[in-house]
Amino acid sequence: PRVLDPVIDAVARTEASMLSKLRSVLSVAAGPLGLSPVIDVDDRVRREHTLRLAALVPSLLAALHRVGAGLPAVEPDPALGHAAAYLHQVTGVAPTPVAARAVEQYMILTIDHGFNASTFAALVAGSTLASPYLVIAAAVGTLAGPLHGGANQRVVEMLADIGRPENVRAWLDKKLAAKAKIWGMGHREYKVKDPRATILQKMMRELMDKRGGNMGLLFETALALEQACEEKLAPKGVYANVDFYSGILYREMGIPPDQFTSIFAVARSAGWLAHWREQLSDNRIFRPTQMYTGESPRSYVPIDMR
Repeated sequence: PRVLDPVIDAVARTEASMLSKLRSVLSVAAGPLGLSPVIDVDDRVRREHTLRLAALVPSLLAALHRVGAGLPAVEPDPALGHAAAYLHQVTGVAPTPVAARAVEQYMILTIDHGFNASTFAALVAGSTLASPYLVIAAAVGTLAGPLHGGANQRVVEMLADIGRPENVRAWLDKKLAAKAKIWGMGHREYKVKDPRATILQKMMRELMDKRGGNMGLLFETALALEQACEEKLAPKGVYANVDFYSGILYREMGIPPDQFTSIFAVARSAGWLAHWREQLSDNRIFRPTQMYTGESPRSYVPIDMR
């Protein structure tokens, strides 16, 4: 919405990360848009907020990227689908059907994934009856840490550091000896290959086939690294996760690195909001209990007050 242009212009030119910029705009968006800070309990209103926010997040991210890069923001094309419109607004070019389908499938794969860190943060904020804009801002905050949302960009950097497929085994041996983290490998819930990674890998092959069959150095290196990791780490139940191929996919479609984690936020926003609506249907504020397990009893030493 045009009413947010001054906020976007101010925030986009800061040195903050893209996720920080998104949180900042979301935190003030309800005011310029004329929305109450405390959400109406009527589910019809909540549904309207859900649809509006799910459409707003990708447009905000695209505008923040382009304005920050000194480029004009691109108006959304109502003739395009959700994923295609996002690609168009980020790159300024109408996406090919295969590129739009790839991003759409990624969004479907990541729209929700159980009671993860960002969903939990959204529900805690939502349970206080906070504005849905702040609910999304709270969830976005959890993506700033690489253990939840930023690993795909680290994977691309890691593969670039390896350089070529033939360098993989020596690189991996060195990293494992140093007990270093291999980005894109392992998942809290899966002790097999993440099924989403299998689908993304297939999508990468389809994309490369459409471009003449040349897999590209980064993808070839990723395939070699996954094979080497399976030989070394499979006995420990460590396999490729959804982040292992998603960053490569984005890169091949011309999406800038500062948008890699942001696409996760675009997809997951709809999932967060679905959980938020469900939470408010029978709400009770989150108030976890805790058990003190700190210092054992110690002798009391009186303070000399003289």
